[in-house]
Amino acid sequence: MYKHLTREQRYAIYLGLQKHETNKAIAQAIKVSESTVSREIKRNSTKNGKYVWIQADERAKRKKCRAPGNRAVKPEVRWQVEQLIKDEQWSPKQIAGVLAKDGIRISHETIYKFIREDETGELARHCRHKMKYKRKARKRKETKATNIRNRVSIHERPAEADGKRFGDWEMDLIVDKDNHAILTMIERSTNFLLMSKLKYGKKAMPLAKTVWKLLLPYKGDKLLTITTDNGSEFAEHEWISKHLGGVPVYFTDSYSSWQKGAVENTNKLIRQYIPKGTNINTITDSLITKIQKKINRRPREKLNFSTPVKEFFKHYS
Repeated sequence: MYKHLTREQRYAIYLGLQKHETNKAIAQAIKVSESTVSREIKRNSTKNGKYVWIQADERAKRKKCRAPGNRAVKPEVRWQVEQLIKDEQWSPKQIAGVLAKDGIRISHETIYKFIREDETGELARHCRHKMKYKRKARKRKETKATNIRNRVSIHERPAEADGKRFGDWEMDLIVDKDNHAILTMIERSTNFLLMSKLKYGKKAMPLAKTVWKLLLPYKGDKLLTITTDNGSEFAEHEWISKHLGGVPVYFTDSYSSWQKGAVENTNKLIRQYIPKGTNINTITDSLITKIQKKINRRPREKLNFSTPVKEFFKHYS
């Protein structure tokens, strides 16, 4: 394990140089490698090439303070970081990005360090992954036939609907073991979220009417596509299209949830507030509204740490 030289070792190097000893002899005397002595002399000598131990020690300390991960974080900044994790459940990258806009420089690695150092585990509990990471290999399978009439494949969706232009939406459900459900919809370019509890669960026509109700305020030339999966609850896609001015609805391949990754990732954020196993029937509309607002004001790296709600309504101002 690497250790920094002490003041005493630097003084010994200085004395050795005064006696014209070799680097090897000095290294043996202070029990370090010869290369360590050589680097120390090269790094911390004065501009005219002289090694003065007290100046060398001060220079080394200054360099250590400037090194990444060694800058002291002001208590008020640390408090602000911890509050954003606890109250808003922002990620370290989101926090670092927003604070940088206010002139506060702190790396997301430093914030992760705060979380790991928290012996209570409270900060980790407010992280999306609870500081536990799992990666699953993606397996692409061919689309299977479904009973959704006039289903249109995602492979027929325009290439322009690549998540960069405004007006392309994805929709999905969060479902509990009793088939109580919450509809989630995401505008792909801004990650703006709409949510609604479904009174009749996964029934297709009531769901279609909820989609219509949520998107009706945005009906027009800025409502371009909707993408969803092959669940039978989306069987009334033609009704949705008709009542929203002809917006086309596209269906992903079977077992390819990554093809609607924006809404899938947002559902994982929602699970911070509605964990798996929760009886959705007990979730109130006011709580759903609160969760929607909280997620829509989370800064996103893809938006240059602006928020979904701010970027979304730029298109309707």
